[in-house]
Amino acid sequence: MTCTDTHPLGSAPKLAQLTDEVLFGDIWERPGLGKRERSLITVAALVTLYRTEQLPFHLSRALENGVSHAELIELITHLAFYSGWPTAHTALALLNQTIGATRPA
Repeated sequence: MTCTDTHPLGSAPKLAQLTDEVLFGDIWERPGLGKRERSLITVAALVTLYRTEQLPFHLSRALENGVSHAELIELITHLAFYSGWPTAHTALALLNQTIGATRPA
């Protein structure tokens, strides 16, 4: 990931640099967990905390990292009992938008 001028972090160059270099350049590359597992954990955290702005990016990233659409639905369904129906409903809507955006017309 690179934070460009059109990205919300584009107006905060140091935060963009830290995001690129530390979060995605170091933390996401550590050998203790694979990217697939990191994606599952990140999506679960974002759903639970109702971080809807970052969720579409990480749903797409999860799909790229080998998490299936069915697994994401199961993850969201499971979280409904811990984070509430509204968070699950919103996450499913965002997943459907993300899937629609990544499927060829």
